[in-house]
Parts: sequence; structure tokens; C-alpha cells
Amino acid sequence: MRRVIFNQKGGVGKTTITCNLAAVSAASGKRTLVLDLDPQGNSTQYLLGEEADSLELTGADFFEEMLSVWPRHELTDCLHVTRFEGLDVLPSHPGLGELQDRLESRYKMYKLREAIAAVDGEYTEIFIDTPPAMGFYTRSALIAADSCLIPFDCDDFSRRALYGLLESVRELQQDHNPKLKVEGIVVNQFQARAKLPEKLVLELVDEGLPILQPYVSASVKIRESHERATPMVHFMPSHKITTQFQQLYAAIQPVKARKKPARRRVARATAVSVAAST
Repeated sequence: MRRVIFNQKGGVGKTTITCNLAAVSAASGKRTLVLDLDPQGNSTQYLLGEEADSLELTGADFFEEMLSVWPRHELTDCLHVTRFEGLDVLPSHPGLGELQDRLESRYKMYKLREAIAAVDGEYTEIFIDTPPAMGFYTRSALIAADSCLIPFDCDDFSRRALYGLLESVRELQQDHNPKLKVEGIVVNQFQARAKLPEKLVLELVDEGLPILQPYVSASVKIRESHERATPMVHFMPSHKITTQFQQLYAAIQPVKARKKPARRRVARATAVSVAAST
């Protein structure tokens, strides 16, 4: 399964969601790969820590090879093993930003899909972190993906932007990748006792949008896990945020791959909370 975590708004938790879901996947025994296509490289730092500053081959090398008639490196050459068993990463590099216009002008948007297809048999789950813009790397990821997860950080600006984002994904689906689906909207930085987040989320639910549960709660422990370069399942295995990511990961598994959940009554006062921050 190839999943893109995407939102055109920055600071909504893309990196946190990408790395923590990937870490849960790997911890469950599945060979898992993270592709960090954001030149800022937050997912790379989160998973590799200080090691990220001394890598020989990165995503920039992989994408630069797309411009070469005789490429020297394949995707597998640029992948790196993390210290978390079963979890590999294609690290980002600031050079990705410099390559973007050249790649787009040469219409290389389908090359990532071809490269991922070559390693599909080696990984059960692939998570793709994208820049906060519908540029070359995001389009390439959406063309290559099976599904898209959209972070939502309980902000009115995020809600206004959400409709345009869904329309952009729908347009790309129609033009380039008919198999792509919006798997769900991940509610981040949710404060259960605050009125505005509850109001915004309930309105989205009433509109029939695919809101995933549980919602990820806001917590300083997320920022601490960033600092330690250790996803929550390894940093604090028993913390409620870890449990929320585990439940969220279970919620996005194909029906045949998970047990049918017990029927439960959903009430305003008992909504499960969720949150992530980058």
C-alpha cells in the first residue's frame, strides 16, 4: 500500500503523521518505507537524527538521475536503513528544491511511480511525505500512490483550504491516477475540551467527509519525540498518543486485514481525541 500524506498548508502535522504511522507499521512486523520528498527534510531528521547530516546518497541524487540519459543510481541505492527495525527511508535534501523546475519541464512526474513499482515487492507499506504545495513532488507522489491521507489541524483556515485541496486531488485523480482515493482526513492537535475544534470536526462529519478516528491529541510529548528523533511507538510505547497512532493505523488497514470493530455509539461528549504537530 502506498500512501501520501499531503496538505497544502504547512505546520499541520504531515511529518508527525507520516513517521509515526510508518513506525507503527514497522513495529507490527511489516517492512516499511518512508519517502521524504519535502526539501525541508523533517521526516528525514525525525527518523535518522544526526545521521541525516552525513548521507552520501539522498532523494536529490535519485531525482537528479531522472534527468540523465544514463542513470547511475536507482531508488534502492538511495534508501537508508533507520535504527528502527523494518523501517527504511529515502532521505530528503535541500537540493530537491533546485531540481524541481527542471524535473517539471521535462515532465518526469511518472518516474516516481515506476521507481516505486520496482521495490513494491520489498515493502508492505510505503508512506510519502510531501511539500506543502501542489508542485512536482506532490504530483509525482499522488500519481504513484494508492491513497491520500489529509492532515487537518482544527483551524478555520485549514477548513477553508480543505475543499480546494480535495478538488485538487480529485482533478489529479481524473487526469493521472484513477485508482487514487482519499483514504481519510486525520484530525490533528485536537483539544477535546475546546469548543472550536469540536465544532469544526462535527461540521466536517455532517458534510460526509471521511474523518478518521481516533483524533490525535495535542501533546508536548510529540515535540520531545521530534527532538529525540524517535517516533512515539519507540519513544513512549505506553503514552496515549502512541495508542492513538496505533488505533489510527489499524483504522486505515483494509477491512480484510483487520478485525471488524465493535459497534459503538458516537456522542459529542465522548468523541475520541487526536492530534499531531510537525
